[in-house]
Amino acid sequence: MDHKKNEEHISSRQKLQNFVDIKILKDILDAFTETTGLMANIVDIDGKSIFSRKDLSKCCKFCKLIYNTENGLQRCRGAYKRAGKQAAMFGEPYIFRCPSGLIEWASPIIVEGEHLGTIICGQVLMWKPEEFFWIELREMNQELTSDLTELFQAVEELPVVSASMVRSASYLMYIVANYIMKSGWQNYIHTKEITYQQSLLHEEIENRKNLENKLPKPAIEYNISIESDLTAKIKLGEEKAARELFQRLLTDIVLYSNNHTAIVQTKVIELCVVISRCAVSVGVPMETACEENTAIFQEIYQETTPEGICVVGQKLLDFFLEQVQKCNQKPYHSRIQEIQKYIQNNFNRNLTLEEIAQSVYLSPSYASRLFKKVQNMSLMEYLTRVRIEEAKRLLHNPQYLIDEIAENIGYDDASYFTKVFKRYEGVTPTQYRKTLQKT
Repeated sequence: MDHKKNEEHISSRQKLQNFVDIKILKDILDAFTETTGLMANIVDIDGKSIFSRKDLSKCCKFCKLIYNTENGLQRCRGAYKRAGKQAAMFGEPYIFRCPSGLIEWASPIIVEGEHLGTIICGQVLMWKPEEFFWIELREMNQELTSDLTELFQAVEELPVVSASMVRSASYLMYIVANYIMKSGWQNYIHTKEITYQQSLLHEEIENRKNLENKLPKPAIEYNISIESDLTAKIKLGEEKAARELFQRLLTDIVLYSNNHTAIVQTKVIELCVVISRCAVSVGVPMETACEENTAIFQEIYQETTPEGICVVGQKLLDFFLEQVQKCNQKPYHSRIQEIQKYIQNNFNRNLTLEEIAQSVYLSPSYASRLFKKVQNMSLMEYLTRVRIEEAKRLLHNPQYLIDEIAENIGYDDASYFTKVFKRYEGVTPTQYRKTLQKT
């Protein structure tokens, strides 16, 4: 039992050290000390500092004297451990009095609900020492040393800090450290996901090569029919099957792009557009889909490896699978889905509200109210968004002229199309295409 407990403690300490650059944390604490005059340290859940012994030289003189006694350091670690637990329990800084009589505060470092360590800050006084304080200080430390003269002198050097400054300083360190640890955790998870994606791609590619060797000639290419199967599974809410098909398509993209990052980015974005369109067709709000696509496309362009790009693509699939599941539980789902499907199949024509309503056997006014209620946008705004999304997809291909794109999505006037596009995207189609070329 103790062995298992010890392993858990080691694990949390390792996580604390692995999620973030220890030197960065140390620099932040040093800057905090330089600015405020207050000492700070980071300990694991056992109260042991994560820094090396030489960094203890930056603690206050009083603490150095305590640490150098036979049981002083152990006593302090026990206090830090208890204070850390209390802080983690409440999820906020915890102000306490250390075993030697000084004021300190513990700010918990919590990642994904797990208490990994504690920021210990302080070694201060909150009032000028009076006679009773010296009596109490002697009683609290006489078991550590019989000569308290030097210890008393060290107390005289400690800062006297107001209660408001204690609270402010504790929350400052709590916010900064947890923000850094959260960023480190996200990087750690992203790295794990990339590693896992590498193993999936490697396994699938090896299977493809083995199959090709058994065939008279290569017969495996990016199969558009798998896209159809994927969208069907998404609509049905069959998440496991959808993920398996998506992984097959990712493998196709990576395998036949020869690891050319720009090609992988383009192909994965095209696949993401297919997924988002499918999600919209079953009731996911167009606005939601557009926002997610914009964020995901930016992340894809920031990735520099095929594996990283695939991880971001997987993130988009997970998002839309969840959104589709929510939509399937909404009332009026089938009628809204029929309206969306009709628009998506006919957006390149001059559609009217009357025609759209008639396609689902509803009056124009009722169809308009129902769609607005469920999708939080008008039917004609939805039609415009479908057209804009198709335009963005076509703009990835430099072979299409702006006039041709306008005509393909249902606009007779290219200048009007440009105005509409700028209203929704903030830039003209030409400017949008230039941003794609830069990335």
